[in-house]
Amino acid sequence: MTPADLSRTVLHAVRRAVDEDALRAAVPARVRVERTRPGGSGDYACAVALQLAGPAALPALEVARILRERVAAEPGVGRVEITGPGFLSFTLDAPAESDRAVLAAVREQGLAYGHGYALRDEIHQFHHAREVRAAVTAQAVFRLLVAQGARGRITCEQAPDPDWVRLGVTVNAYGTPPTPLTEIRPVPAGATAGELLERLGPDAARWGLLRAAGHDRAALGPELLVQGEANPLFRVRYAHARARALTRGAAALGFTAEATPYGESPAPYDRAARPLLDLIADHPGVLLAGARHRAPDRVARQLEAVAHAFFDFHDSCPPLPAGDEKPSAAHRARLAIAEAAGTVLAGGLSLLGIRAPEHL
Repeated sequence: MTPADLSRTVLHAVRRAVDEDALRAAVPARVRVERTRPGGSGDYACAVALQLAGPAALPALEVARILRERVAAEPGVGRVEITGPGFLSFTLDAPAESDRAVLAAVREQGLAYGHGYALRDEIHQFHHAREVRAAVTAQAVFRLLVAQGARGRITCEQAPDPDWVRLGVTVNAYGTPPTPLTEIRPVPAGATAGELLERLGPDAARWGLLRAAGHDRAALGPELLVQGEANPLFRVRYAHARARALTRGAAALGFTAEATPYGESPAPYDRAARPLLDLIADHPGVLLAGARHRAPDRVARQLEAVAHAFFDFHDSCPPLPAGDEKPSAAHRARLAIAEAAGTVLAGGLSLLGIRAPEHL
């Protein structure tokens, strides 16, 4: 069960409680679950009982008890505890099952892994100045929102710069529109689109414009073109290319990925893969947060973290057999994790408007 699945499960439990008249409160649009903080209980925690206590005119602990019995019976949930003033703490089924569900979701959804309909009721109009960073940021935010089911359009104060097209930027109209709008005004880039394209090319330029938070100055120097691990963009794209190369290598050796129950793998393998699996599982939440907070930089940092964890995992537990070694269940499971990481990297780069080459 992924964090997104757990959130939907809790929301479904709230709806059932309301339908059964066990709770008399409006069903929230969404339920937020978070990883348990150090020292806490379970894998995830949720404060929905505290949120509903007032509208339901019940103590939070009573609301938590009502929800606990409904969530605990759901597949994938091992244990539900009530902690503190009414927090629900969830322990998922064995990590093997949870990990397998995450890998299956990535395989099934492909580049759309992490997309959803959490914001399907939202309509946005983004408005920005005739400035390249504002234009690229507005486009990236729009992509993130659409990936979560929202709708909208983008307008610019003046006629767009023709070079924006080469950066993947589109504008629906220009001039100040009469309807309510959301301003996109990051710190200006200090260069035109044409200048950035000439110096960096479209992919490095977009990464440089989006990697920093909007209130920070964008780093747009030659370091973006360095073909080495010191360059985060290169590292992200190289991790994706390496993951694709592993798939080709496995095919040449006559085997494919398989999401083998993770508990069957040796302990060192488990320790090395845990950070990468957690980042893959967190990816949908990062995309949703990036959309809600108009922050494509969050997605860029997530991709950097995935790439870093991928190489740590790859170096500790090679997905391909070496020498006379025969492909085993462990290799198939490792390959499934590597392929999922590659898919997450490609999907995230796509939302930022950046290509993910299979050969680098």
